[in-house]
Formats: sequence, structure tokens, C-alpha cells
Amino acid sequence: MRLITALLACATICAAAPNGEPKVEMGEINGAKFRIDIPANWNGGLVMYCHGYSPIAVSYKEGALPPVLAVFTDQGYALAQSGYAAGGWAIQEAVADTEALRRHFATKYGQPKETFITGHSMGGFLTMMFMERFPTSYDAGLALCGPLAPTTYFMERGAFDTRVVFDYYFPGALPRPDKIPADYQNTPDAAKQLQAVIDGAPEKAAALLRYSGAHSTKDLAGTLTFITFMLLDLQRRAGGNPFDNRDVIYESPDDYNALNDGVKRYAADARASEYIRAWYTPTGRLTHPMLAIHTSYDPLVPVRIPNRYPELTEQSGSQGMFVQQYVKHDGHCAILPSEVAAGFTELRAWKDNGVKPHSGLHPETADAAGSR
Repeated sequence: MRLITALLACATICAAAPNGEPKVEMGEINGAKFRIDIPANWNGGLVMYCHGYSPIAVSYKEGALPPVLAVFTDQGYALAQSGYAAGGWAIQEAVADTEALRRHFATKYGQPKETFITGHSMGGFLTMMFMERFPTSYDAGLALCGPLAPTTYFMERGAFDTRVVFDYYFPGALPRPDKIPADYQNTPDAAKQLQAVIDGAPEKAAALLRYSGAHSTKDLAGTLTFITFMLLDLQRRAGGNPFDNRDVIYESPDDYNALNDGVKRYAADARASEYIRAWYTPTGRLTHPMLAIHTSYDPLVPVRIPNRYPELTEQSGSQGMFVQQYVKHDGHCAILPSEVAAGFTELRAWKDNGVKPHSGLHPETADAAGSR
């Protein structure tokens, strides 16, 4: 009976395979655009990819995959991507749309022999969420440059606090963080204009750089304009201001007493706060391997944020299912395709043979350094 079942499963996969020709399918499910790529050498496995934050819903075009995604099809895996039915912090939509696409793939091409989940930035956050909430659907996860922490931590104690500290030094340079105007846009020109304002007050700029950990006023301005737009997005989604800083004591290497006396305090709307907690507060409970890769300097998702996740896995007793590595690059998601490919290879070996990747410096980076 087992042999018959195995043969039937193989027949389903073989019948769905593209017979030596690569296949691309594009379409729409419940308002979410999608793209599926199946390589000529398809091995019967599937990688579900979650894209990062986008102000609008993502759509797809014909043409070759970008190198950072082609690493999965190059290893023989089908790749499926949902554009989600909405833009912004679309965690709720992304979960429903990615799962709908996964089921569509299984129905049309056969149940994959194994399924991986991966994604960049917000997609890395979603990877963590899928690994926690759908343990029977995904065999392993590769979280890339994701904010692996509770949304309240990196949005409230990260983004929101950065905004109110900025407002202390540069009052009125940006809209108040609890009521962003509906027409606010995060554009390159907005970031350049804000950088000029910051550069115009060198002492205040230096204090802000020390507080934020940003390496330059350009990085700081770009992060601040993005944060401001994201706060607007969250206020729309949550139906109010989800963030509260009334009980926060701000730490600064400069005049911390003056900062705490002068920073504005805001009360959160209770219903809005609940929305943020629901989408999403991680548990740290993993039943299958998850490898995370982050850059050593990321102005948008500082390393203190993903460093929260090892604590959560220890609290849940799942530390054996999580490994975090870093690559020596500056920038948000500045992870090379070769580094993604090496990480995926390690994740496959961990999943298949129990060969757990080492923590710390990413092997591709270490090999490159050793060859010089």
C-alpha cells in the first residue's frame, strides 16, 4: 500500500512537471497577483517567497527572475510569489494570500515533496510568522533581513521612539507622529530635504546619530521619512495611533534629563494597539529549522531587533530550531545572491540531514575573507 501511495505521489509530480521546459504562471487569486516559476530541472520541491514592505500591492511582469530569487530555481525548486491584495504593513493579507497561493500550487502541480518559506525584510518577518503558525505546511524557513521581534517592540520602541526623539531636536520638521497627514509621501526628494534640515544643525545631528546608531545623516533622513510613512500606514490600518510612550525613559549619551523632560508624550488608542499586537507578536515556538541572515549594519532594521528572537526561542525551548548569521555589508537587505544561495544550501542540509548551520559569520562571507 505504501509503495502504491508513493508511486501515485510521484506520478502526480511527474505529470505536473514541465517536461524539461521551464514554466512561468502568472495570475490573480482573491485580488492578489502571483507568479510561479518552475525550472526545467524541477526536483518536486517548492519555495514560497514573501516580498517586503511596499506602499502598493505588488504585481509581476514577464522576464527572468532577479538573481536573488533565481538562486532557488537554480537549485531545482519551484518558486511561488504572492503580491498580496494590499500594500503597506499587509501582514494580515499576506498570510491569507500566500496560503491561498500555496494551495493553488499543490492543486495544479501536485503536492510538493517539501516546502520552504523565505522572504526579505517584512517578508523575513512573515517567514518567522509562518514557521510559528503553520508548522505542518512548511518544512524550513529562511528569514532574510527581517525584524524578528514583536511588532510593538520594533514599531513602538524603535520607529515611534526615533520619531519623537527626532522631533525633540527638530520640532516641526516632520508631521507629528500620532497624526500623519493623509497626503504624506516617502519620496527621495523628501529624504533629501530632511537631510538638509538635519545637516543644518551639526550638534543636533551628531546627537541624533549617536541615539539612533545611524552611520550618516543620509541614512538617518531616509529612515525617518520611511518611518513617517509607515506610521501613517499603521494609523490607517489600525484606526488610530497604536503607540504609547508615556512610560518610556529615554537613554542617550547626551543630556538625557533634558531629553526626557522635553520629548513629547503620546497615548495610544487601545483598539489600534491591539491590531499591532495581533499582526504580529511572535512566540518563538519553532518545530522546524529556521535560519536568519542579517547585515551587520542595517539602518532600517538595526541588529538589536532580530537579536530579540533568540531570546524568544530560548523562552519557548525552541533554541535548537533557530540559527542567526550575519554578513559584513552595510544597508538594509544588502545580502548578496551568493549568500542567499549558500544560506539556502545550509538550510536544506539542516532539514534533510540534521546538519545545523553555525551561528555568527555567514560561511560565504567567511570564505571570501579567507581567500584574500
